Amino acid sequence: MGGPSGWWRGKSTPAKVETYTRWSFHFFSLLEALSIGLPVFGNLPAVRSWAVFLLVCGHAVFCAVTASRALDWTRGTREQPRRTLLALAVSTGVVAVTGTVLSGTPWHPASDSAFMVASSLLVGATAFGTGTVALGTRDRRRMTGVVLGASAGTGVLALPLGFPAPAALVTAVLVLLTAGFLTFTAAFSVWLLGAVYELDEARETRARLAVAEERLRFGRDLHDVMGRNLAVIALKSELAVQLARRGRPEAVDQMTEVQRIARESQREVREVVRGYREADLAGELAGSRGVLTAAGIDCSITGTAAELPPQVQSALGWVVREATTNVLRHGNARTCALSLHATGERVTLTVENDGVPPETDTGPGPGRGSGLPGLRERLAEVDGVLRAGASGGVFRLTAEVPLRSSPEARTTSFGETAPDPRTATPGAPPPQARTVAPGDPARQTRTTAPGGPAPDVRTVPPGVPATASDETPGKSPAPPVPHQAREATS
Repeated sequence: MGGPSGWWRGKSTPAKVETYTRWSFHFFSLLEALSIGLPVFGNLPAVRSWAVFLLVCGHAVFCAVTASRALDWTRGTREQPRRTLLALAVSTGVVAVTGTVLSGTPWHPASDSAFMVASSLLVGATAFGTGTVALGTRDRRRMTGVVLGASAGTGVLALPLGFPAPAALVTAVLVLLTAGFLTFTAAFSVWLLGAVYELDEARETRARLAVAEERLRFGRDLHDVMGRNLAVIALKSELAVQLARRGRPEAVDQMTEVQRIARESQREVREVVRGYREADLAGELAGSRGVLTAAGIDCSITGTAAELPPQVQSALGWVVREATTNVLRHGNARTCALSLHATGERVTLTVENDGVPPETDTGPGPGRGSGLPGLRERLAEVDGVLRAGASGGVFRLTAEVPLRSSPEARTTSFGETAPDPRTATPGAPPPQARTVAPGDPARQTRTTAPGGPAPDVRTVPPGVPATASDETPGKSPAPPVPHQAREATS
């Protein structure tokens, strides 16, 4: 992005406003040199013309430097340039008096044209200097005091220079009007610049709050899913430990129940995450248009997502969401176009905007985001591809996804679907079934010998399997079930 156009497009909106404000005050300095310095030629002798012209140009340059430092102070990047402001105020008076004397005054023989040059120099130098000094103050009273003081001082100073009383009064009024206008312009420019930066910070804060709110929602969903299950798992594990220490086979039943609850919790968490990650393409397109329009970006959408498979809509919906985020955060776009086009067995989503970010490298690395690499990984699951780059002042993001059904989800050690122990496939053994050798203390059931004493019957809390008896002749009684377990499983 070389050249002035790329330099300007690379700036954010607040940075553009700040640059415009700075160059506006630099233009005022140029206007002072042109409007006051050039008329001296032809109206004064050559030597005095050059002396007055250089004097005015030096004052204009000093005003430009002071304005730049004053703006830095308003942005908080430097301390208030008090010495510079004081030096400018003193130099303004010196330039006004010296230029007026060199141009010609009534007590110094001069022509009418020379007197007009002297009057314009006195008024102009004082007005531009006063407006620049007012830029370095934030208090309205001080600004008003600077303007009134400069106006009164000019009127009083004009009398010793030989100006008649009416001419001195007119000069004071002209300084009041001109310096007041420049001071108002300075105050309004500083206020506008601060407002733009505050609005930009508010937009970033709103985006962060939206992300935090979504995280809280997701956290609440996980808490609702996992809270009770983890409490039951902890209590049943405690009960199994106590049973195992007593040598009771019921500990196996408790751990089997713990295993079932853990797998059920894993399935519920997957459902929560899947619902959190799925994105509806039509909803994302409508949401992007609303967000971009609210941000002042002209958004156009072509194409429809009605006939696309759900997997394709979910993948492209995340592309739309990430592309919209990039347009709002990394660029300074005025227009954005989203087009959805299906050809043959592929569908193509294109997002174009004229807000080219300063750094178009989207590869992973320090300081770079992970949005586009994450989109590439998501599209790879449906055999899609993602391309992004800037060309001719336009940033273009293109996603292509095949319309055929996406393959089944790959089985991983973390994300594999665990079978529900309560559901058995016809013709297949139950998932939890195992062979138990005679005499194995971990057998799931026991048969009471004919004629033997019947096992004691106890009340089992809901959720605790009662497939094994609690009392066996010759063994110590099972420990009582903790009341926390009874409460958690009830």
